[in-house]
Amino acid sequence: MPRLPALPALRRRVDRWAGSPRALDVVAALFAFGLILLDVPGLARADNSLTGVTATLVLAGGAATLVLRRRLPWLPYAVALGLMGWLHELTMIQFALYSIGRYRGRRAAVLATLLYVAVAYGYFLTPGWPAEHGETVSDFLSLVVPIGVLAAGVGIAAYRQDLVRALEAQRREAAARQAVQEERISVGRDVHDLVGRELTVLAVRAEVLAVRAGGEAHQKDFEELADTARRAHLMLNETLVRRADRSAATPGLEGLPELAGEIERMGSPVDLTVAEEAKALSPLRQAAVHRVVRECLTNAAKHAPGLPVTVAITVEGAGLRIEVRNPLPKSPPDPAPVSTGTGLFSMEERVTSMGGTLRARREDGAYVVTATLPAGLAS
Repeated sequence: MPRLPALPALRRRVDRWAGSPRALDVVAALFAFGLILLDVPGLARADNSLTGVTATLVLAGGAATLVLRRRLPWLPYAVALGLMGWLHELTMIQFALYSIGRYRGRRAAVLATLLYVAVAYGYFLTPGWPAEHGETVSDFLSLVVPIGVLAAGVGIAAYRQDLVRALEAQRREAAARQAVQEERISVGRDVHDLVGRELTVLAVRAEVLAVRAGGEAHQKDFEELADTARRAHLMLNETLVRRADRSAATPGLEGLPELAGEIERMGSPVDLTVAEEAKALSPLRQAAVHRVVRECLTNAAKHAPGLPVTVAITVEGAGLRIEVRNPLPKSPPDPAPVSTGTGLFSMEERVTSMGGTLRARREDGAYVVTATLPAGLAS
């Protein structure tokens, strides 16, 4: 004999099923059938072709279609229209209209309600319409129209609540993903700082040992170790740029001419100068340069539209210097530019995280932003 599942396991299955959408549909079908059963004696008397038993079976089959109301809400709707014309049953149509409004939205619910009223009016004009469902047109409309409008309206309201809950769930999920992404970026920066420092120390000590070896057998080994440490540091920089800046897709120095062209199309001429030595910067530093220049050019185009902007990127010894200068406008632009006020802070955070400094000031009738950071180039 097959073994019956243990009581706790059976209870867990029942709990999971009870909270599922299918269980709610079954409950709705049973509830609708229970209300319809109250009309069975009258329906059997009004239609001689049915008895209490056959009327019950027919109505049970109609109510059972509500189990499919999520995937096929038009099926119980069509069945309800048929039962309304055959047995003059109005309970089923309420559940059907609610289901269409709940799972297909406002347009479908309005269309279904209008069609329901039109079909019901056609039934009203045919002989045999029961007097309790309206003897005159006024009585008919006062009964039939509120039934459809109320049921569809409640369904539409539930549909909107479902949308709000879905949007809230998406917002929470997006916030969680953003938090995870920010944490990963933070971890990536920490890894870069810590591991990069250790690799730098390793390279320097290997070079010192190579010099001390002075032609001995291990001198070449120490030199190769120093080269390996430098390559590992470079790979770490490139990996961090790909991982941490993937969402923003920040290019390097090669993207600056295109950036300048965009600003020029906005009406602000750009004089861009990039030192040849700067092209040997690591990808991480190139991304920082691009971020700073992009923010400065955007601010200049917003706050000083039409005025020329000068961008100079130079390498001075072991340091990298970025200077962006634009004349101050004689009067503020109209309308006032939209600004979040976080651009300068973002630039400063990016530069200081790499051991540099950033300064923004007014100087000789111009607005000047100067950023300096270690170039990281071999001397």
